Amino acid sequence: MNDCIRLYDYHVWANKRVFNHLKELPSEIYRQQIKSVFASLEEVVVHLFKTDVVWLCAMSDKSYEEIQQLFGEYSNRLENKSLEEMEKEYMEFSNGYFDFLNSQEDLNANKTLKHPMFGQLETRLSELVQHVVNHGTYHRGNITAMLRQLGYPGPSTDYIFYLYEKQDRQ
Repeated sequence: MNDCIRLYDYHVWANKRVFNHLKELPSEIYRQQIKSVFASLEEVVVHLFKTDVVWLCAMSDKSYEEIQQLFGEYSNRLENKSLEEMEKEYMEFSNGYFDFLNSQEDLNANKTLKHPMFGQLETRLSELVQHVVNHGTYHRGNITAMLRQLGYPGPSTDYIFYLYEKQDRQ
């Protein structure tokens, strides 16, 4: 498996672990208000998903305006979804991500991003995938911290656990 695709596979694996862990806890904590980085676990989960949408759009060469429109559509679509509905939406969306990544001839191809506030950025597709994974790792850490505040353990989503699990399946 290509390293870039493996990293995205890790991202999906880790998010699945979060979904599975949250489903084992009392359902009311998903929307419970908490004084933390986000106001609820639901907000973090939605944020993670919408950010993945943004970056797939950027990798797909959509304009800033197109990305903003899709972001708004997803914001409306994901509003008040249950944890199970969010998981279903996310897993379907991640399949599209894999399709996109697998369709690329060169995952180290140069990409030019244009943002009205930040300007132009010359980067590589693989670096954007790395950003998606780093962003997800950061916010999965937020989820773990929030769960601890609520008196529950967080899920283990470290990359090394992914590697061990994938090795065991081979």
